[in-house]
Amino acid sequence: MSVSGAGAGVATVPTLSYSSSRAYLECPLRWKFLYIDRLTEAPRGYFSFGRTIHSVLETIVRPLVVPGARRSGEAESQRTLDDWHPSAPTVTGPAGLSEEELLAIYDREWLNEGYSTPEEEARYRALGVEMLRGFYAQMRRDPPRPVAVEQHLEASWDGIPIHGYIDRIDRAPGGGLAVLDYKTSRELRAEDARESDQLSLYQVLVEKNYSDPVEELTLYHLRSLTPLKVSRRPKETLELLYDRLGAVTDGIRAQAFDPTPGRQCARCEFQSRCPEFRTVPVEEQERLRLLVDRFALLRAEEERVAGELERTAEELHRSAADLRVHRVPGSRAIAIRHKEESWQYPPERIGPILQRAGIRDRLTSGRPEEVRRIVRDPSIDPEIRRRVADAGTRRVKWYWELEESSRAD
Repeated sequence: MSVSGAGAGVATVPTLSYSSSRAYLECPLRWKFLYIDRLTEAPRGYFSFGRTIHSVLETIVRPLVVPGARRSGEAESQRTLDDWHPSAPTVTGPAGLSEEELLAIYDREWLNEGYSTPEEEARYRALGVEMLRGFYAQMRRDPPRPVAVEQHLEASWDGIPIHGYIDRIDRAPGGGLAVLDYKTSRELRAEDARESDQLSLYQVLVEKNYSDPVEELTLYHLRSLTPLKVSRRPKETLELLYDRLGAVTDGIRAQAFDPTPGRQCARCEFQSRCPEFRTVPVEEQERLRLLVDRFALLRAEEERVAGELERTAEELHRSAADLRVHRVPGSRAIAIRHKEESWQYPPERIGPILQRAGIRDRLTSGRPEEVRRIVRDPSIDPEIRRRVADAGTRRVKWYWELEESSRAD
């Protein structure tokens, strides 16, 4: 990821990738360590393994590439595959590569950094052989139709600079494009492909750089040789991703780099620099120990009181409902009962109704307020409005407010 700006280390216009935006959302301070302070992390074996496998797949698929048309203007600033691998060998195609040649490529591309023991490296190396043999056999039976491999794309998405390295762009059966990302992880689910922000960002990048639309998105699980394919992302999904990227951009421009403690801290290598892990000076330890102990006691009391408060409120609600009263006097205050109402409209139920009626475009955000406007709109067929209303779920929540007795009538 690149950052341009004036002044020492001031981030003004961040160019976001999927990995950099995810790093900021996990912990802005770690993002700063990585992308402004340029601190490096120790290599890890599984990262080296992933890069090795990607390099081999790039080499064996590249001969099949039939380049697709790039949009004029944007393509001029893009780096090509040859810029990144000027000395990569040329192979004649899947049918002309023996298993010995495949394993020779694997040996040449192997990265040995980050493995904790020779035994761990050997296990990964054997796993890679199994993966590549299976992938190559599948590729020979059913050759892909790649338009590009390891393609670096850049774009401006409504003012947000973005970029990414896409493992493969194929020609889809319908004539459009298919985006594919290889995964060497242990497990991969269909939900991972449906919910992947990475694939969403790649769809945007491809469609801003290529003339043809994206038809499908795929996470390819190499351990099981399973392509997890999903349809192109709808507008609503892309808007949510854009909002998240906008929040990241705004945070970086504002130099908001506070740490966000969480499970990710366990794997962070910058704990010694992080205020969350800074040790308390010896001369302050006893005073702060007493404060922490007092805080823990008060928190326990707070939880006890909260539980008792909830039970008392529920008993009051039941009694007020039975007696049909909303004002209950006490010795020092009057408890006044209030109702809070909300509606929920599941998109999977509302969408088909509006689609069949030809008014799906009337629903852009899916927020309950927007659906309620459709229900109340006299220009829409009453039967359609009734079906939409019936698909909703009404939720009622009661709560109490206290009024001083002196203010009562």
